[in-house]
Amino acid sequence: MTRAGKLFRTTAFRLSLAYLAIFTLFAGFILGYVAFNAGALLREQNATTIDAEIKGLAEQYATGGLRRVVGVIENRVRQPGAALYLMTTPAGERIAGNIENVAPDVLSQPGEYEIPYETTHDGDVRRHRALVRSLVLPGGFRLLVGRDLTDVERLRDVIWRAFGWSLLLVVALGVLGGFVITKRVLSRIDQMTATTRSIMEGDLAGRLALTGTNDEFDRLAENLNMMLDRIGDLMEGLRQVSNNIAHDLRTPLTRLRNNAEEALRGDRTLDDTRNALIDVMAEADALIKIFNALLMIARAEAGQLREGMLPLDASEIVTEIAELYEPVAEDQGITIDLQTAGAVPIFGSRELIGQAVANLIDNALKYAQGTTRISVIAKIEGDHAVIGVADNGPGIPPDDRDRVTERFVRLESSRSQPGSGLGLSLVAAIARLHHGTLRFDDYHPGLLVRLVLPLRGHGS
Repeated sequence: MTRAGKLFRTTAFRLSLAYLAIFTLFAGFILGYVAFNAGALLREQNATTIDAEIKGLAEQYATGGLRRVVGVIENRVRQPGAALYLMTTPAGERIAGNIENVAPDVLSQPGEYEIPYETTHDGDVRRHRALVRSLVLPGGFRLLVGRDLTDVERLRDVIWRAFGWSLLLVVALGVLGGFVITKRVLSRIDQMTATTRSIMEGDLAGRLALTGTNDEFDRLAENLNMMLDRIGDLMEGLRQVSNNIAHDLRTPLTRLRNNAEEALRGDRTLDDTRNALIDVMAEADALIKIFNALLMIARAEAGQLREGMLPLDASEIVTEIAELYEPVAEDQGITIDLQTAGAVPIFGSRELIGQAVANLIDNALKYAQGTTRISVIAKIEGDHAVIGVADNGPGIPPDDRDRVTERFVRLESSRSQPGSGLGLSLVAAIARLHHGTLRFDDYHPGLLVRLVLPLRGHGS
């Protein structure tokens, strides 16, 4: 397809033609309305002038008779202008005036008419039209007074000529403007198409260009770029998960195989075999937990867990989870300090929010060495609900805080503790699912982990 053909087939060009047709019809209606009213106004003015003249001539006839009217008519026809006069006998014979060859019924039947008439100038016969009014005077004499319509017709011709040229100019400019606009729009779309093709071919770093005008194409490009950023993050997460599964699950799978191999050795007693199978089951349960956590993270990041979201009170959820962990904390000599200040309304999944709070408390109990107090917080800050878990342990170094939410990441200080490195990854995924964020702050001493969520009625 040629480039011109592409332009003519674009939606922008078709819309331009549609707007052009509408505007042309509107302009034609306006010009036609002006032409009609201008002609009607001139006709009304002519009719008023004729009425005034015929009334004046009738008064002249009443006071001075036929001779005076004939004198007035002959005096007026010698003056230049568009006025027309005719005075005839009762038999229709011309007495005075500047018009001839009038139909008999026009003179015999008083009224207003638009009639053709002829004039002779240097032997040249010219045909015109006139607006006339006829009157039968006492004695049977007929009087006809009129105005030539040449000026009215000339004005009408001028208006229609202007109408035609105006429409032609509007159409030409409209087509040209539609061509220019369509070409610009098509150029932007071609740029987007080229970029998207390069992305589909594997260049995931490609992004749609912005012109800085903040028009609809810029807004579309911004949203598409945000979508591409999100896809890039998911692809990078998938790559990391693949690498992490390949490395981090190798050890538990190897242990699982070794335990199964030990259980199959022929020189082992029944108790040894039972203990080996128990170890195999423990390793299998740990692997199942890892895969369940990975599955939940994937579903949360894909937005597949939004169906169960309801209006909730975060303060109530925090209280229930904190009370659940109090016996475990007491066994470790740790006090859980619950800090809530009334209802904290949010919209979300009770199961997922509870899972996030449980993960944060569990992390504090497992990894915050030297912790004696854990504070569990639920409060409102501005337009957001804040769920926080703080401890007075050593905390997390600032340089490592961006890493701890990645899958299978475990800091050196926590490698001796049981775990898979997926707890904070799941909490971060739950936060994003609820249009919130997971933040890490110093607690002086210790670490404060905050789950910041929109208040009910303020979220996306």
